[in-house]
Amino acid sequence: MGRKNIILIGFMGSGKTTAGIRLSYRLRMSVEDTDKLIERRAGKSISRIFAEEGEEAFRGMETALLQEISRRKYARVISVGGGTPTRFQNRQLLKQCGTVVYLKMRPETAYSRLRYDTARPLLQCENPLEKIRTLMSEREPAYEECADITIETDELSLSQVVDKIADAVKEKEKSEKRKLLVINGPNLNFLGIREKSIYGTQDYQYLLKMLEEKGKKENITLTVFQSNHEGEIIDRIQEAYFDGTEGIVINPGAYTHYSYAIRDALASITVPKVEIHISDITAREEFRKISVTAPVCDKQIYGQGLEGYLQAIDFILKKKETF
Repeated sequence: MGRKNIILIGFMGSGKTTAGIRLSYRLRMSVEDTDKLIERRAGKSISRIFAEEGEEAFRGMETALLQEISRRKYARVISVGGGTPTRFQNRQLLKQCGTVVYLKMRPETAYSRLRYDTARPLLQCENPLEKIRTLMSEREPAYEECADITIETDELSLSQVVDKIADAVKEKEKSEKRKLLVINGPNLNFLGIREKSIYGTQDYQYLLKMLEEKGKKENITLTVFQSNHEGEIIDRIQEAYFDGTEGIVINPGAYTHYSYAIRDALASITVPKVEIHISDITAREEFRKISVTAPVCDKQIYGQGLEGYLQAIDFILKKKETF
C-alpha cells in the first residue's frame, strides 16, 4: 500500500508544528504547516487575515488548501490549524487526505504553553484560560470525529509524542486493507440472461462470487455496486471521493458511449481508474467503439470476458504500489 499523508490536528499549542517537523525526519517525508503556507500565499500573518478579512475568510483558505492537498499523489506530514476541523467540509477533506492524528491536551497545558504568545488572535482577551476551555469544549467533538488516532500529550516529551505517532501510524497501516470499488452500469445485472452469445452464460451472481474470491486472495476490501440509473452511478463515484476508495473499476455499460456526466464524475476522482467491457467493443456496432469515459481512466480493458475485471484489479494494485 502506498504511503498516506499523516495529518496532525489539535488545539493551538498542542505541538503539531514541532512534532510534524521531527516526525518528517523520522519517516523521511516532506512536511507542511497549513497556517504557514496560507500566510506565505496571502502575504500576511494569520492575525492580519483575521483582522482584515475575518475568520470565515481564513477558514475558506483552509478548505481550498485541503482540497489541493487531497489531489496530490505524494505523501507528506501535514500540521493544520487548531480550528481547521470545525468545518464539516474540512473534516471530510482531512479524512480523505490521509491518516488523521489528534494531539490531545488539557486546557491548563495549553494555557501554560500559550500565555505569552501574542500571535494567537483568538486568545487576545482578558481571560485566555477560560477562552481556551470554551474553545476546546466546542472543538473536541470535531477533533474526535475526524481522528483516526488520538494521543494524549500532556505528560509526554516531544520525542515521546513523535515515537507514539510513528508507532500508531505503523500499526494502523499494517491493519488496513486496500479499498477498491467496482461499479457496474445498466443491464450488467442481466448477465447470463442478456445476449449470451456476446456476454457469456455466467450470471451476475457468478461475477460477484468471482470478485469476492479475488478480494480475499489479494487481502483487499472490494465493494461492488450496480445500478441501471445514471444519477446513482454518479452519486457512488462522488461518495468514493470521501470514503477512502483507492481505485475504481467501472463497466459503465451503454453509458460508456454518451454519459458526459459520468465522465465528469470520474475525472473528479484522482485514484487509479480502469474502464472494463466484457465484449470486444471495437468489433461491434459503430456507436460502441466510442467511449467518452475512457479518456479520464488510466486504462481500458475489453474483450476479455469476466477475466477483464480481474485484470483491472491487478492493474490498479500494481499502480498503487508505485505511488
